[in-house]
Amino acid sequence: MKLREEAEKREETYLSPLATYSIRTRGRAREESPCEVRTSFQRDRDRIIHSKAFRRLKHKTQVFIAPEGDHYRTRLTHTLEVSQIARTAARALCLNEDLTEAIALGHDLGHTPFGHAGEEALEELMPGGFRHNEQSLRVVDRIEQKSENYRGLNLCWEVRDGIRGHTGEEKPSTPEGQVVRIADRVAYINHDIDDACRAGILTLGELPGCARRVLGYTHGERIDSMVSDIIAASREGKSIRMSPRVFQVTTRLREFMFEQVYVDSMAKKEEQKAERLLKMLYEYYRENPAEILSESSLHLDSGDDSSRLACDYVAGMTDRYAIMKFDKLFMPHPWSWY
Repeated sequence: MKLREEAEKREETYLSPLATYSIRTRGRAREESPCEVRTSFQRDRDRIIHSKAFRRLKHKTQVFIAPEGDHYRTRLTHTLEVSQIARTAARALCLNEDLTEAIALGHDLGHTPFGHAGEEALEELMPGGFRHNEQSLRVVDRIEQKSENYRGLNLCWEVRDGIRGHTGEEKPSTPEGQVVRIADRVAYINHDIDDACRAGILTLGELPGCARRVLGYTHGERIDSMVSDIIAASREGKSIRMSPRVFQVTTRLREFMFEQVYVDSMAKKEEQKAERLLKMLYEYYRENPAEILSESSLHLDSGDDSSRLACDYVAGMTDRYAIMKFDKLFMPHPWSWY
């Protein structure tokens, strides 16, 4: 028996009837021979980790643009925290950890440079709008390339469904995808509090009293309370959820963060500059699409219109690469004849 088959048998033994079994995947857009060692979802997780888009997350803003300090979250560290929280919940609920991890690691691959400021800039400019979950799906389906023979990573349907549904109105179809969706919120609320306190924008004593009473005072206590509640509440029913009480407190905490950090705080003072920078880059490359194809290492489709090409190129940039391109294109430099 192959190692993959042994792993699939273990899933049949240990996973909940509600879990998603790798042997029952709805498959890939292009059929492939199965791996002898890894299940389908393990294979997808590895493809995401080895992708260029995943590596670029380490230089993309989470909330704080170009912070002075090594301990603020980036889009990559956010992704890893989501993965850890989601795997903990999935394990406790006897769901498929491999599928959960693959979705979590891929959920923000399409996020722009400069965090949500970048997303808002492209949302305004791109015909039809821009949503990072849809861009993440586009990254794994079209922009990344694992083989010279075809475009995309050719991920399983369940992984793609979870990536698309991690935010927005349409929820994931699998319980593993739903775990990632709720873990994403648990992660960003708590690590953004931690970063805001480090930046001097907040103190823990300023957090809503209901949050401190119900969830705890420290970073670890809040996450532990939320995750434990998700596990307990989800065991009682057939959906992934928080209890009404913890959900209400979490919602209040999220509202507080919008009031104090996400809108009009000192953490956002550079966002207008970032938005203008990305808008200028987008407009330049929309008018000069040939330059994208000549200089980009991304696997962009020359058949796409110039708006789509510019969007894919700019969305794929890291913060520092966007700044470098802006400097090269729009800032004066000393003339040299040699």
